[in-house]
Amino acid sequence: MSELPADVVLMWGLRDASRRGPKPSLTTEDITRAAIELADAEGLAAVSMARVAERLGNSTMALYRHVKSKDELLTLMSDAALEEPSPLPDGVDWRTGLTFWADNVLTTLRQHRWYAEIPISGPPAGPGNLAWFDAALGALADTGLSEEGKVGVVMGLMTYVHGQIRLSVDLAAGFTDNPAAFNQYGAVLKQVVDRRRLPAVARVLDAGVFDPVVTFDESDDQDFDFGLQLYLDGVAGFIERTCS
Repeated sequence: MSELPADVVLMWGLRDASRRGPKPSLTTEDITRAAIELADAEGLAAVSMARVAERLGNSTMALYRHVKSKDELLTLMSDAALEEPSPLPDGVDWRTGLTFWADNVLTTLRQHRWYAEIPISGPPAGPGNLAWFDAALGALADTGLSEEGKVGVVMGLMTYVHGQIRLSVDLAAGFTDNPAAFNQYGAVLKQVVDRRRLPAVARVLDAGVFDPVVTFDESDDQDFDFGLQLYLDGVAGFIERTCS
């Protein structure tokens, strides 16, 4: 296993599988599940090896036999939190399939709001992330795109979905901390924007786009759906140019 990257060995359970002797009473899966439950309840900042050990009724040293550091624990959490993707509906076209997929990613990650705080350090490599990657690629199976083209489409879609999730979490937290900043945004800009220098912004303000908002609803998917369909419009054009 030495030729495999350490994070791959960890996420695929190959480290535990390589150990000899009786089956341990504590497993990497137990530790990961407890950490996710703790993060769901109290936020990512609450997760530590000691707190997870306490939740499991074990010593901290018992956890280190399976997970060497908090960074490793976060890697495991970021893959396991995705769970298994819902199967794509039978007989749908690629656009419906990718819309279904993106909506399911959004729904799944909203159950684990801390997920947005974990840095993305590379392409999908764990079993959870790869299951979702495979499902999205499968939605493009009948498009005629090359395998490279399919990967490009899905990676772009992943960037959009994850970006929207992180943005919505940050904006929701910002609104909770200082709702006045959101409600006064348009009024403040109207006082400082020079129409000659920023004419396009001035037209947006005149149209009332930034008028006061009473609430910020993180579960309102209108903006997400709008951006998603714009992205898929671009994919449709790419498929037409490439496969016609």
